[in-house]
Amino acid sequence: MWFKNLVAYRLPAGAGEADDLDRKLASQALQPCGGFQMESRGWVCPHEDGLFVHRQNRQWLIALGEEQKLLPASVVRQEAEDRAEVIAREQAHPLGRKQMRDLKAQVLNELLPRALVRRRQTRAWIDAAGGWLAVDTSGEAKAEQFMEVFRRSEDSITVRRLETERSPASALASWLVEGDAPGAFTIDQDLELRANDGSKATVRYSRHDLGGREIRDHLSSGKTVVQLGLTWNDRISFVLNDQLQIKRLSFLDILKREGDAEVENDDEQFELDFALMSGELSLLLRDLTAALGGEKARD
Repeated sequence: MWFKNLVAYRLPAGAGEADDLDRKLASQALQPCGGFQMESRGWVCPHEDGLFVHRQNRQWLIALGEEQKLLPASVVRQEAEDRAEVIAREQAHPLGRKQMRDLKAQVLNELLPRALVRRRQTRAWIDAAGGWLAVDTSGEAKAEQFMEVFRRSEDSITVRRLETERSPASALASWLVEGDAPGAFTIDQDLELRANDGSKATVRYSRHDLGGREIRDHLSSGKTVVQLGLTWNDRISFVLNDQLQIKRLSFLDILKREGDAEVENDDEQFELDFALMSGELSLLLRDLTAALGGEKARD
């Protein structure tokens, strides 16, 4: 249940109703890969309640499912080359380029229906009250892939990537120079710096005291902050990067203990975990946005 990463988006005020969204997602549910399909995407139920939008009041959970055929290009190429050798002997001359392309296409079509299928899920949490949508992924491309399907399913809501007045790289650099982060945030011991010149020279620190002079020397020489470890309110630690992605979320012991209350079954545990996670992440995103100068004004 606990998310490991966040790519955050902004929802407009009054972001619709869970029942409406549930119907829309259900109409584009995941379908199994057809015999000649390489992949398929669609919505799946994020919990065992059979709903496409799991909800606790205005806190919702959704999940995008993906099926992908596992058929490496090297396998297709090798099978095509083996067949090409046989055909070449029979016709007494090697295959031409067009013949080879047609043979590879034939092999692909024959192998696809027998290929193994990998199934994956990407989840997102929606705070309809606070106007947040956060995808549990560490990559911008994967998040945008998720959002592309979401926008097709829910085209009545305008969703925009979170942007702040101050760039994360600039803010993180100033916090390192000052030796302190604002508000409820504290600086941890993980850091990545990169040179702006063509060399792209990179310096990484892990479990290292970041208060030393060498860090400030790197910054004064022109290196920019790629990512920095932070802790919020002594409850959640994470790594924030220069693209405003939150990675390696870790809900600390003080928060996990609150989730260890006595429950009757796995379903109650799921509900408790979701309530704790959504409540904390809403506050974290609010405070982080404020620490970065607030949301960027849009035209």
